[in-house]
Amino acid sequence: MSRYRGPRFKKIRRLGALPGLTNKRPKAVSDFRNQSRSGKKSQYRIRLEEKQKLRFHYGLTERQLLKYVRIAGKAKGSTGRVLLQLLEMRLDNILFRLGMASTIPAARQLVNHRHVVVNGHIVDIPSYRCKPRDIITAKDEQQSRTLIQNSLNSSPHAEVPTHLTLHPFQYKGLVNQIIDSKWVGLKINELLVVEYYSRQT
Repeated sequence: MSRYRGPRFKKIRRLGALPGLTNKRPKAVSDFRNQSRSGKKSQYRIRLEEKQKLRFHYGLTERQLLKYVRIAGKAKGSTGRVLLQLLEMRLDNILFRLGMASTIPAARQLVNHRHVVVNGHIVDIPSYRCKPRDIITAKDEQQSRTLIQNSLNSSPHAEVPTHLTLHPFQYKGLVNQIIDSKWVGLKINELLVVEYYSRQT
């Protein structure tokens, strides 16, 4: 299944707020979520919706998300928590959380078009896994800096999470540490996602 490129409001109405997918919000998102066409939701549907929420927020294909679940399952600690840490430490998500891109798709485009430098080297892979002490900057060209500056000026972002530091006048972000689960930018029950895949495999 390919990456979703359809109407974004359609997914927000069904799944609730997805800040990584779009910074626009339809009226009364919560009202749409509370309207269930079929009455009571089945356990399968609840798990499916949590999985879809994770997938659309981070802009992943089904195959990519399954790969992350398998990696998280082999790591030490809670599979759900490790899964969220893996997704949050992706380069495209870090750019979004710093405010250097207005959405995760916009961040992916910045990376694909080679506007982003990590530790002095251009990185054009949005799924690049950032590590503590990584330094993320705009490429030293006017176009790259203008794109990031426009996002910093226009994005109504909340405070930068504690695992990141933003130096806006230098177009620079620092990764301080692995993210704490309370700073994850999406309200989600990650255990339901793990349960969904455990029943699929």
